[in-house]
Amino acid sequence: MKISTQIRYGIRSLCDIASNSAGMPVQVKCISERQKISPRYIEQIFQKLKKAGIIKSVRGPTGGYFLGKRPDEISVGDVIRAIEGKDIQLVQCVSQRKGSKKACERYGKCAASEIWGNASRMLMEYFNSITISQMCVDISEKNVKVV
Repeated sequence: MKISTQIRYGIRSLCDIASNSAGMPVQVKCISERQKISPRYIEQIFQKLKKAGIIKSVRGPTGGYFLGKRPDEISVGDVIRAIEGKDIQLVQCVSQRKGSKKACERYGKCAASEIWGNASRMLMEYFNSITISQMCVDISEKNVKVV
């Protein structure tokens, strides 16, 4: 299992906004320069985050993006669901429904499915427990710049 670049870059960009906004909108160009991410790619990610209410935007020369909620109200799990449209599943068959066209032929009979399902739930519980605010604190305590 790999976390997509959209998720990784989305979280980095949210930390950048939380750390650099000072209550003002942050322009994609600035985030792009600090995070070394293509502005177009950030815009694609931000469309999904905006739709989920995680970020908001203001148009105009002094416009940009700002957090739609407080950083302590945005979890990594929220970002994952906004970008992927669902929770992360370690294996595809765990999220399948019996009788669906793509259902695994071993659905309901696989000895490992409970393990993968429990591991997926535990992983999402962990992601749901980490907030953007906590990540910013961790970054500042380690003297790491969100650059």
